This record gives sequence, C-alpha cells and structure tokens, in this order.
Amino acid sequence: MSRQQSNQRSDIYSRITNTIIADLEQGVRPWTKPWTTGHAASEVSRPLRHNGQPYSGINVLLLWSQAIARGFASSRWMTFRQSIELGGAVRKGETGTSVVFASSFIRTETTETGTEIEQDIPFLKTYTVFNTDQIAGLNGRFDDVAPHQDPMSRIGDAGRFFANTGALIRHGGTAAYYAAQRDYIQMPCLDAFRDDAAYVAILSHEMTHWTGAPRRLDRDLSRYAKDRSDRAREELIAELGSAFLCADLGIVPELEPRPDHASYLDGWLKVLHHDKRAIFSAAAHAQRAVDYLHSLQPEANEEEAA
Repeated sequence: MSRQQSNQRSDIYSRITNTIIADLEQGVRPWTKPWTTGHAASEVSRPLRHNGQPYSGINVLLLWSQAIARGFASSRWMTFRQSIELGGAVRKGETGTSVVFASSFIRTETTETGTEIEQDIPFLKTYTVFNTDQIAGLNGRFDDVAPHQDPMSRIGDAGRFFANTGALIRHGGTAAYYAAQRDYIQMPCLDAFRDDAAYVAILSHEMTHWTGAPRRLDRDLSRYAKDRSDRAREELIAELGSAFLCADLGIVPELEPRPDHASYLDGWLKVLHHDKRAIFSAAAHAQRAVDYLHSLQPEANEEEAA
C-alpha cells in the first residue's frame, strides 16, 4: 500500500469523525432518528438501500445525520447508477452523501528469518448515495409507506424481544444500570419514565451493556469504573446500540436529558478528538451487540408454533 493510499484512508476516518465531532459540539447527537417529518413517520427503520436492506454500523450514523441536516423524509438511498437503472434521475444540483464499506487486501511480508507471511489488511472505501427525495422519476415506488402499527403493539413487541434474550431485569429505585459482576439489569419502574418508548430506549441502552459480558460478546469492561476514557467508549457503544435497536423495534423515543449526559458528551468528544477511528469501532461494537440480541429471538415458525 502506497503512502498516498494510506493517507487517503486515514482521511476517511478523520473526515467522518470530524463531522460527528462538529455535530456533538453543537449539541446534536447524529444518531437521533429523523422520522418526525413527512411520510417517513409511517416507517420507522434504519436507513435503507434501494432493495430494502438496512444499512449498518457507521453508515447508519452518516445517513441519519444527513437526513436530519438536509430535511429528507425518505429513509431510502441509492447510488447514481441505481437511480438510472430504476428509471429515475438525480435532480440537477443535488449532492450525494458518502458512505463506506470495509474491504481488505493480502500483503506478503518477509520475516527476519526469511519466511514469507501473508497479512490480511483491512481498509475502508467510500461511495456516494442519494436519498430518494433527491431523485425524480421513481413514481413513488420508494416512498416509505408502511401499514400503520399501533404504538402500543410496538411496545408489546419490544417487551417480548427483551424477554426472549433471557436477561435478568430487575425493577425498582431511581437508577438504570447494568451490574456487570452480578450480571443483571436494574431499571426504574415503568411509571418513572415519560412514556413507554422512553423506557424501551433506556432498557435498550442497558441491554447493549449486557451483551458485553465475557460469556456473550466479551467486551472488556474491567476498567469501566476506573477509566473515564474506557467508560466513554462503552457508553458510546450503548448509546448507538440503543438507537439501532429502537429503530429495529419501530420505537421512536423522545430524548430525555439524563444527569450523566453532559459528562458523557464531554467524554465522547475527548475520545473522538484523540482517536479518529473510535466512532467506527463504537458503531461496529454496537452493531454486533444488536445483532447478538436479534440472534436470541426465536424463529418465526417457532413463535407461530408456540
């Protein structure tokens, strides 16, 4: 890999991280979900490709952030070429949004003993997508029109989702936390929250912590209580995991200020300024956490049989 290629790849991390830092410094969390306007309110989801496949990891943040900043109502995105293949055309003057995908290449190195070893070197590439709000000629085929689902039904589905994980969830008191040593989640009672959606959002946050236990995804939580940087990184993972999971569950919580959010925000900014890859790592860990929680759900035919 040439020095120029290395610099270009480093620039991807820096450019994206600097954008997220700028949002945070303005008090905007780019993982807050932009589905309070237009027809997007009828379909709560992550950003979607033209074929309905959800984006994951850091791309969720990139596309949510742009949807907020530019007022897009649609959750659907596609490349310039895909828009043409589907009979549409990007409107003149529209600018796209960069998303990334991970790839790798094999590099052969010779050791001091003369032995050749192959190393798998990961890297990121970017490509450009456009929101369907920027594309003419699609004739409404990608409008986010979904069957209406009663909010209480979604809450019930979320309750079953959490129950299926087998996590020990206790209720009482005024604090929400995951007790790592004893492996349980403590939650205030439901009536302590603004509404049921707020309860689901906080529980999703704590469930993301729960996935980090050694017998699950084995994130290193040993220094959580002692090291502010480690705590900030884990809290960022949980924050993103909650946002991803709420989207998957169709829940739209109103963000409530928490006493610890000011300190978390300060911690996140310090981490991101110091490590331009931290947000990528956090989003990847959050994605793995949510995927793990989904893996604990019964298959559809098992639910029907039950």
